[in-house]
Amino acid sequence: MLFANVIVDISLEKLDKTFQYIIPETMESIVKVGCRVLIPFGKGDRQMSGYVIEIADKPCMDLTKLKEIKGMSEKSVMIESQLISLAWFIKETYGSTMNKALKTVIPIKQSVKGKEKKYLRLIVTDEEAHSLYEKYHHRMNTKGRAILLYELMNGKSMEYEIARQKTGVSDQVIRSLEKQNIIEIGRSTVYRNPVGDFGKETEKIRLNDEQQKAADNIIEDLDRGKGSTHLVFGVTGSGKTEVYMEVIEHVLAAGKDIIVLIPEISLTFQTIKRFYRRFGDIVSIINSKLSQGEKYDQFERAKNGEVKIMIGPRSALFTPFQNLGLIIIDEEHEGAYKSDMVPKYHAREVAIERARLAGANVILGSATPAVSTYYKALKGEYQLHQLPGRANQRSLPHVDIVDMREELESGNRDIFSNRLKKLMEDRLAKNEQIMLFMNRRGYSSFVSCRKCGEAIKCPHCDVSLTLHKKRAGDRLVCHYCGYSIEMPKFCPKCESKYIGRFGMGTEQIEEKISQLFPEAKTLRMDFDTTRAKGDYERILSSFCNREADILVGTQMIVKGHDFSGVTLVGIIAADLSLFGADYMAGERTFQLLTQAAGRAGRGDKEGTVVIQTYNPDHVCIKTAASQNYEAFYNNEIGYRMLMSYPPAGGMMAILISDKNEDFAGRVTNDLAVRIEKTNIEGLHLVGPTKAAVSKINDIYRNVIYLKHVDEKILIKVKNAIVKYIEMVPEYKDLSIQFDFNPMWSY
Repeated sequence: MLFANVIVDISLEKLDKTFQYIIPETMESIVKVGCRVLIPFGKGDRQMSGYVIEIADKPCMDLTKLKEIKGMSEKSVMIESQLISLAWFIKETYGSTMNKALKTVIPIKQSVKGKEKKYLRLIVTDEEAHSLYEKYHHRMNTKGRAILLYELMNGKSMEYEIARQKTGVSDQVIRSLEKQNIIEIGRSTVYRNPVGDFGKETEKIRLNDEQQKAADNIIEDLDRGKGSTHLVFGVTGSGKTEVYMEVIEHVLAAGKDIIVLIPEISLTFQTIKRFYRRFGDIVSIINSKLSQGEKYDQFERAKNGEVKIMIGPRSALFTPFQNLGLIIIDEEHEGAYKSDMVPKYHAREVAIERARLAGANVILGSATPAVSTYYKALKGEYQLHQLPGRANQRSLPHVDIVDMREELESGNRDIFSNRLKKLMEDRLAKNEQIMLFMNRRGYSSFVSCRKCGEAIKCPHCDVSLTLHKKRAGDRLVCHYCGYSIEMPKFCPKCESKYIGRFGMGTEQIEEKISQLFPEAKTLRMDFDTTRAKGDYERILSSFCNREADILVGTQMIVKGHDFSGVTLVGIIAADLSLFGADYMAGERTFQLLTQAAGRAGRGDKEGTVVIQTYNPDHVCIKTAASQNYEAFYNNEIGYRMLMSYPPAGGMMAILISDKNEDFAGRVTNDLAVRIEKTNIEGLHLVGPTKAAVSKINDIYRNVIYLKHVDEKILIKVKNAIVKYIEMVPEYKDLSIQFDFNPMWSY
């Protein structure tokens, strides 16, 4: 007798433990770890579904108390035991329920109705068909049947819709012929494919010595079957993607599958184009812009071997490949790889765990590696491969740092410095392209009253509203909950007409360009212009095809794009992310500036970068301008070690939220007191305090930070808190989240 330990799939109930069921003898051969089963649950034996996470040969209790599995869930997507193990790792490591972890690793649980292709086929002999044709041909009301038979006699089978259009027969006539056993209607499943045909590369790019050395070393390690993690650290434009593709070719030859993670959907168009041209239609994509049907079909195509390379953001990591050999995380430093929803997992760590379970390798790639990644590479946990120069001997761009304080003193109050304006004029005259980066969408950062000083804030969140220009009129929008109002003509508090717009955004930059350079064709790429499916591809392909002179955008335009026509990059406000309220502000600023600067001069012509800043002597600004990662790292790691911040130590944020402000504060204080009473040596508590954004969508938020050199201690504290919360009835509806090594302050 065999038993299955099942996690019940209950979305509305807080139930996060396994229940044991007897596997009927008739189902012993089909019930496996990872499959979805139907079970009787509770006193009423209501039928529910659940996932088998373990098969046992001994019962955990008296046999008379165990119930039997009723059946398999036919409409479910079968998953591998590997993904179940990965869900358990996520639950234990990042602090979530098993159900939430399962919903993360199995993003498409229910079968989506597949697309069918119908066709018609003759099932009578040629003699019978000819006889029927003669019969129908001589009657006025059966001419359509005669034409259909004639077409099928010639081609034997025909697509259903084509047959209808060509012959003019109705569905009723076709069904009648089917009932008479003259024809049959066949059906075949057609998988949706979101990837177009990008053609084939005409000539394989030859790797330079540095690229070839990195690729050979990784391939050698793959052949040894060690399952290592590699860091490819190369300056912008050094050809990291070519190294990836060389290794992928080797992995494919071994009959294995590959996952390629990219941080932004905006990179999909460029990445899929390059990979498709090299590897053909075994390449596919998965991302949030696809329909449910398209997503489902891509995972089905991956399972049946039609797709061998899956490209996409975090969710692509859970592609159900049967024979995974390699996971590549491009631009591995990006914050987009950290989930902002529970469970707050980091794709890097989860990818390494999935590779361990599958016996696969991981490649991390970046021009500006995360401090924690480089730290592990220097310690030998990851293998380091360096590409110090640009491919094809191209030089790095020349960088100008413009002190905006001096611009202000000279009387220039424009968004653009005099140096940037002059260079923009020059590039437009030469028919060269320009990219302008601004780390904020919208028109201006906030609106406030010049008389009373009150900023117009969201009534549901503890943040100022952002001005957005709309065709129907200016609107103030909350970037947290979506609350929106018309731009007021008078101050809501003191009724003054002196409403001021402070700061700037991408819309304002676009407007200024149209004033200074009315002949220039400008594209804007930010959250507001990329809401619809296909917007990313439309904007990027238009710019790539030289249909626009200037591309203005937020972070999404500086992440890995390769436009050979761009010779000038302007960074409008380099300081915006420099003074954030968290320990990673300097790292983010350095990475953004270095990545933005790296978009210039990737073609035949040299590039120039203008960094506009009010802090020209800041180490992050200076090291980004010189693309000197080592200098930045040495300064940053010294600060982290002094303050015991990751990677020098572990850190955990505990976020407590509730609609009742007093209750949220009381629980936070209670937890802080109990944590302090544990007297764990080396455990440092920061807080409790209100979160930086203390209210979102009418939910009040409080936070506690914990630091310890051993992350396992923090996991134990997390588990103890979860048990305590479960023991206190008053806390049962409380929202509590855990974030290990948080990348942003709360």
